[in-house]
Amino acid sequence: MPIHFYNTLSKEKEVFTPLKEEVRMYSCGPTVYERAHIGNMRSYLLSDLVRRTLEYNGYNVKQVINITDVGHLTGDNEGDADTGEDRQEKAAKLSGESAQDIAEKYTSLFKEDIKKLNLKTEGTQFPKATDYIAEQIAMVETLMEIGHAYKIDDGIYFDTSVFKNYGQLGGIDTQELEEGARVEKNEQKKNPSDFALWKFSQEKRQQEWESPWGVGFPGWHIECSAMSRALLGRQVDIHTGGIDHIPIHHNNEIAQSESINKKKFVNYWMHNAFINIEGRRMGKSLGNLLTLDQIIDRGFSPLSYRYWLMTAHYKTPVNFTWDALEGSHTALKKLHRYFVDELSLKSGEIDSSYKEKFNGYINDDLDTPKAIALLWSLVKDDSITPENKRATLLNFDTVLGLGLSESDKSLDKLLHGTAAKLEVPEEIQELIVEREEARESKDFEKADSLRDLIEKAGYKIEDSEEGPELSK
Repeated sequence: MPIHFYNTLSKEKEVFTPLKEEVRMYSCGPTVYERAHIGNMRSYLLSDLVRRTLEYNGYNVKQVINITDVGHLTGDNEGDADTGEDRQEKAAKLSGESAQDIAEKYTSLFKEDIKKLNLKTEGTQFPKATDYIAEQIAMVETLMEIGHAYKIDDGIYFDTSVFKNYGQLGGIDTQELEEGARVEKNEQKKNPSDFALWKFSQEKRQQEWESPWGVGFPGWHIECSAMSRALLGRQVDIHTGGIDHIPIHHNNEIAQSESINKKKFVNYWMHNAFINIEGRRMGKSLGNLLTLDQIIDRGFSPLSYRYWLMTAHYKTPVNFTWDALEGSHTALKKLHRYFVDELSLKSGEIDSSYKEKFNGYINDDLDTPKAIALLWSLVKDDSITPENKRATLLNFDTVLGLGLSESDKSLDKLLHGTAAKLEVPEEIQELIVEREEARESKDFEKADSLRDLIEKAGYKIEDSEEGPELSK
């Protein structure tokens, strides 16, 4: 069954055909000067769903998610990418920490967050921009040699006028560029759309390097081109990111990469839409950025957020509300409870009819809303045996990533693992299960009273991400 992806470049759904046997995919990663928020996470879920769908269809995937730890300058939008302070340097000044320490801290938190969302990262490479400075300088040198770049007082810039079809992804407002509404005017630039490849240090920086043109640091756009070329080669099958990357960052990646490589840079560009919060755009200036930790602190599982995101198509703008997340949390809890309580621990055969439908939905540009609807149809279908239903749900979950295979482990650990080893009486095990149900329904007063009963019986219960842990 062929896979169809919507390609931002052609503005159409296209049949996916890989360049080689192994699919090469590049995803724009975080700028690690602060904590990633839940809006950022939609982009990484998109790349995860693409990878899982490809693997579901038998492909091997080589995936790169970059870490931007230098060169992304301050500004309210991507048009300001060549002006202002370096975000890492600014964060270092404000915190008193080194730019490197800040980058390491937020890189670690980012990896923890995507793990909580159950993103597949086995074999994924997370290159740091600062580890590929030599490659970036080499690309800038080549662009200078072929006449696609020039030097002015504050750095080396790409000349967009010499690249045919600049802006082919779309999204560029040429009138705004001409008026300087998006990009601070630089009278030395040949064209308003020209962008920085290498910036000269105007003062001593924590992160700066020698180059053929003077001490400085790379521009944001050249980093992705250099890292994707070094790790994936001159051509990439799929490149993912948020729609905010389309007008500037991704058009610039195409221009500089294709100028050097002399061939098409990316075959399939895929972009996810924005998330609003309570009807308003998500923004630092509005003070409404939410992190996964804040979702967890409200008593929700990160997988509930993953489930909620998948109830809408990745290209559809969505509005986050706590009530909406509550609904997804309830649905996911019901699914896990059904999987554990109603289905045998022994799996049967994957139902071919349901599998074919599921494959058709995910292969149709990742139609997760229909895939989730199909999942619930399967749950309600009494004509499918529990064993086969279990096997089919587990098959679906290799793409959806809702953690069904972990449900058994938690229950087994709760009732037959630690508790069994401690020879916990059956009535205490029943109290443990009752407490879990109270916690899931947010009846914390009841959960606390049940904890007291358990402790009075001589057992200590502690909650962890993997489930409750019991000790004497």
